[in-house]
Amino acid sequence: MYKAFLKRPFDMLAAFVLLLLVSPVLLLTALLLKLDSPGPILFTQRRLGLNGRIFDLYKFRSMVHVPRTPSRQVYGSDPEVTRIGKFIRRFKIDELPQLLNVLKGDMSIVGPRPCLPDLQAEFDENGRSRTAVRPGLTGLAQVNGNIFLSWPERWRLDRVYVDNLSFVTDCRILWKTVFVVLLGEKRTMP
Repeated sequence: MYKAFLKRPFDMLAAFVLLLLVSPVLLLTALLLKLDSPGPILFTQRRLGLNGRIFDLYKFRSMVHVPRTPSRQVYGSDPEVTRIGKFIRRFKIDELPQLLNVLKGDMSIVGPRPCLPDLQAEFDENGRSRTAVRPGLTGLAQVNGNIFLSWPERWRLDRVYVDNLSFVTDCRILWKTVFVVLLGEKRTMP
């Protein structure tokens, strides 16, 4: 019942309330980004969503504004990451504009993180299962190692999430997300 009827209204309400609560953070971040380096405030990128639909994901720009290879994983210590970018990445502030993606229906609060469309060609069975739900701001893989996990490990956790999606599962992931934001990412397994 939660997956079919309650998850989407919950996502919309949560995204709306969170946008109101974090609006001062959004405004301050936008101002600091403009003062720190030239370029747009928001970064958009094509991502893979529900049932394989492609959508534009919004993030605060955390890197210098230059052409780059979109599939390269960039860490906080990369020289292209700005001073403000390091901070907003560490505390996941760069992800907050995705609350707009949640309101639009592209994303959910909890679900597998949306990947680049090109990665779909490498999906195994677990990877393919992740498109059965809306991608999320946070997910099971994100609270259990995230960038320290290989793609197949992330996809396995995404499959566990898809197969066990419930209100209780979402609440557990949200609770663990608070600790990831406060304490940083580390490799753990459920």
